[in-house]
Amino acid sequence: MRWIAPGSFSMGSPQDEHERDDDEGPQHTVQLSHGYWLFDTTVTQVLWQAVMGNNRSRFQGDDRPVVQVSWDDCQEFVKKINAAVPGLELNLPSEAQWEYACRAGTATPFSQGENINPGQINYDGNYPYRDSDKGEYRQETLPVMALPPNPWGLYQMHGNVWEWCLDGKRGYTEAAVHDPLGPTEAGARRVFRGGSWGNGARGCRSACRLWDPPDRRNGFLGFRPARVQE
Repeated sequence: MRWIAPGSFSMGSPQDEHERDDDEGPQHTVQLSHGYWLFDTTVTQVLWQAVMGNNRSRFQGDDRPVVQVSWDDCQEFVKKINAAVPGLELNLPSEAQWEYACRAGTATPFSQGENINPGQINYDGNYPYRDSDKGEYRQETLPVMALPPNPWGLYQMHGNVWEWCLDGKRGYTEAAVHDPLGPTEAGARRVFRGGSWGNGARGCRSACRLWDPPDRRNGFLGFRPARVQE
């Protein structure tokens, strides 16, 4: 796990960001009052198997990310691991916590800069960002530490697998906010972030956001737990 210190950042994308979606704006200041620990990788298949006793992932490998896990499944995972380790208190990161950690102090479309290539991120290289050349499309997940980490030591926040967040989609406004949280009522659609091996580069941008029902599973979705320090 990596320690993410409290701080502020600009959440969302500016109006001139290439291939942005309207729900990424308006860009606004977010203040996170509490630091938190965040897994430096998504949950691996070997850890999931040890806790849950099953593994539905298509691309098998102990050090590959577990996929085919719903938001509800993730909640069952953290419930079990928290029961086994008193005081651990894992949960999913909020959408704001996730983007803050993904950006790692950057304000560019990717934590790597204005553009990316498949040597940095596992995505569909047939669909590059802006005017970049096409690149490799691996058509599968990679081991969770196969590519370089972001400036805060977090691996594959962009690409490989989408990552479930704790809350649902929050409508953005220009006003600055403290510790924002989207809908959390039972059954609310939950946000997932980061892009995946099956997406073009635009879906892997720091600001890109999608959401689905909490029981949704697919081969592109995994998760990365957090532990908030009060």
